[in-house]
Amino acid sequence: MATHDPELRKELDATLQTRKELGPEYESELVETFLEKLDRSVEQRVRRQSAEQQMQVARGAQPPRSRPAPGSTYGERYGFATVSLVLAIPLSAIGAAQADLIGLLVSWAGIVGVNVLHTSGLFKRTPGEREREADGWH
Repeated sequence: MATHDPELRKELDATLQTRKELGPEYESELVETFLEKLDRSVEQRVRRQSAEQQMQVARGAQPPRSRPAPGSTYGERYGFATVSLVLAIPLSAIGAAQADLIGLLVSWAGIVGVNVLHTSGLFKRTPGEREREADGWH
């Protein structure tokens, strides 16, 4: 837990103290009881956070977004390059079969061109992506 719940801490201490007094034969029942209390506490916390987010959305505020993992742009570029190279195989075969060397060169020019445009960032998927990138979002 990021923040310690004082009530859960008291419950855990009481469970451990009870276990010392009753002995190990009641351990499974004590653990089950504590886990049920822990489950209720987690459910309440999740419901509370969900309600807070719903209130923010209802008021017009956007829910907080998490920042993307570091290096996600590298992974995106790597994935895009991998997919384009996999698709290059049939495109090369079709281009070469239809127009010989010229068709092969045209298909590879298209593949290289798409990868250069994607890497340079000249086109984005959504209109707001450039603003997020300017703010440090990638």
